Amino acid sequence: MRLELLSILNAERAARRACVLVTDTENGEQRLVKGAEIAADPLAEQLDSALRAGKSATIEVAGRQVFLTVQVPPVRIVAIGAVHITQALAPMARLAGFDLTIIDPRTAFATPERFPHGSLIADWPQNVLPDFAPDRYTAIACFTHDPKIDDPALEAGLWAECFYVGALGSRKTHGKRVERLKEKGFLDSQIARIRAPIGLDIGAVSPQEIAVSVLGEIILALRKKPLRDYGGAA
Repeated sequence: MRLELLSILNAERAARRACVLVTDTENGEQRLVKGAEIAADPLAEQLDSALRAGKSATIEVAGRQVFLTVQVPPVRIVAIGAVHITQALAPMARLAGFDLTIIDPRTAFATPERFPHGSLIADWPQNVLPDFAPDRYTAIACFTHDPKIDDPALEAGLWAECFYVGALGSRKTHGKRVERLKEKGFLDSQIARIRAPIGLDIGAVSPQEIAVSVLGEIILALRKKPLRDYGGAA
């Protein structure tokens, strides 16, 4: 690999931006396609598919073998609320290979004894998320039912265009949430990205079942639907 390409690859990795190294296996020619450039690339469909799968692969282009080296940031899940659902979600997310961070300012709930799996931060989302820097490879799921805790996280997720933003609550609860977000200046198109009620409609009742439905919906959003912009600003 040329030093120039390696430098760009490392810079994209450090910035949590996706990219694909395209290598002609016959003559060794290589080029790097940044996530933000994929839509205009001749191999856009194949590159998009490889990025959504998160796996490198060999494809055939005009009778030639081309290897796609896929680089995507580790997917992060931010769970707002140290509740029974997140107690069940934490080990599930770890088994599925996701990095999970739980944020809740309520120290009576946010204890290491209740959450031995994953990173636990006993603080307000608005204090934590600016440094955490949510991005298009981050999922944000809110579980507290408390607007003072959930709303700042939802706002951060929408502004960052996280690939998944979800919130627990009834349709009535979500209706009030929508009004609050509109008052903050969010557009209908932005608010419509919130998955509410949260989770796949599998008839989940228990906290464990709800955790399964949420994790399934996160995986669905990641793998089956193209991210709006893989790379963000170059």
